[in-house]
Amino acid sequence: MSGRLAARVLLAGFPGSAGVPPWLADAIADGLGGVVLFAENTPDVASTRALVDALRARRPDGPGLVVAVDEEGGDVSRLEAATGSSLPGAAALGAVDDPDLTRACGAALGAVLAAAGVDLDLAPCLDVASEPRNPVIGVRAFGADPGLVARHGSAFAAGLAAAGIASCAKHFPGHGDTRVDSHVDLPVLGAPLATVLARDVAPFDALAGDVDAVMTAHVVVPEAGPEPASLSRWATRRLREAGFAGAIVTDALGMRAVTGEAGLGETCVRALEAGADLLCLDAPHQRDPRAAYDEATAAIEAALATGRLDAGELEASAARVARLVRRGPEKARAGSGAERERRGTGGVLLPSGSRASLEALRTLGRAAARRALGVAGDVRLRGAPLLVDVRGEASYAAGRHGAAFAVALSAAGAPVEVLRPDSPASEVIARVRGAAEVVFLTRRALGEPAERELLDAFTAARPDAVVVHTGTADSAPAAARLVLALGNGRANAEAVAAALTGATT
Repeated sequence: MSGRLAARVLLAGFPGSAGVPPWLADAIADGLGGVVLFAENTPDVASTRALVDALRARRPDGPGLVVAVDEEGGDVSRLEAATGSSLPGAAALGAVDDPDLTRACGAALGAVLAAAGVDLDLAPCLDVASEPRNPVIGVRAFGADPGLVARHGSAFAAGLAAAGIASCAKHFPGHGDTRVDSHVDLPVLGAPLATVLARDVAPFDALAGDVDAVMTAHVVVPEAGPEPASLSRWATRRLREAGFAGAIVTDALGMRAVTGEAGLGETCVRALEAGADLLCLDAPHQRDPRAAYDEATAAIEAALATGRLDAGELEASAARVARLVRRGPEKARAGSGAERERRGTGGVLLPSGSRASLEALRTLGRAAARRALGVAGDVRLRGAPLLVDVRGEASYAAGRHGAAFAVALSAAGAPVEVLRPDSPASEVIARVRGAAEVVFLTRRALGEPAERELLDAFTAARPDAVVVHTGTADSAPAAARLVLALGNGRANAEAVAAALTGATT
């Protein structure tokens, strides 16, 4: 047995980008299965690569360290958290419905991840967006049709594979038909089991042989049992019966949906009992990462000592985890050196160097976002716009809303004044009535009553305003001048800016 067996099935987060914390260096030396990078670890590709190289240097021999990141494009980005993603996201790709484009986007993103030294992308989302009021999935899904989701999930995973990046389909058995964010509480898929299997599970069945890992969700399917899928033997058995042989990864086990009174350590043991292979602990901004690692390893080792957990099963899990490491020493050196080019799917040339890879990603993402854009009415601006952002808080997964739309409008030649409706509604309405042009920015007006009330009040004052909706198409409000952005990333914002200003570049 190489290293502490308990450590080999853990995926840990850590704070900052300055270096490797001493506790994490010890954990890696002890055989830690992997680390997951968050936005605070990834200020840019070059810094991320330096940090990843430092992590790997802590264990030069023995099983490789899996380096994972949550990089979906669109609303969820870590490497481009500061500016917004260069990809428009899954909903936009599903709306275009060109699998070759989706495959090329996955390959272009994979080239950037490879340059950063990443092994595993926690994408694509195979959730079927059947609930317009869903607070956490929405535009992260390719769409509401299981066949479309499977088609584009497969294409995206193939693109990642062409760049040497492992994929992780999520969130099994499907998080799309829920109205609860598992960061906050435990969601329940209330549909009959037959519906869940035919609609939500179907894309996972279709991709059982196409992805390297599957992430289980903190979602209860009542007919399958009282436990959430991440702690349920039913979920892991169902994946294996469908032919999936890769690593089963849990969603973050620090979420309130599962930890509750049991505590993180006990939750980790339950996940392993259920058949999970790799336990995602928690984000470093949600819980002290060293304390989380210590609690998890102590609980797992105690369960091994009492026979509650079987060492042979954990060894098998650790072996599946180790197979996620895609970048050997030769590939790692190539990725940080000369601008070698590899031909990806669809004939797209994928430069290994980070600068060229980022430029290729941005070019492709810009074209994809424009193809996905939906426009109703004449949305061309005829004066300097007042941008009123009525979007509620972003989801835990996406992080805070950025300034991508204001930046994109200004760059496209429409200097914009941004107004957040923090002032009394009467003052905002007065400003709105006096502006030459008004653009309202929405995301979940259908699902968030506060956002809906603000939008109704403001559009009553300016019914001629342009409404830019960043959520799913079926959750869009009615408006005479409407733009469906299908995401909040930089590529989405630039496509909207082009439509509003008539820019062609």
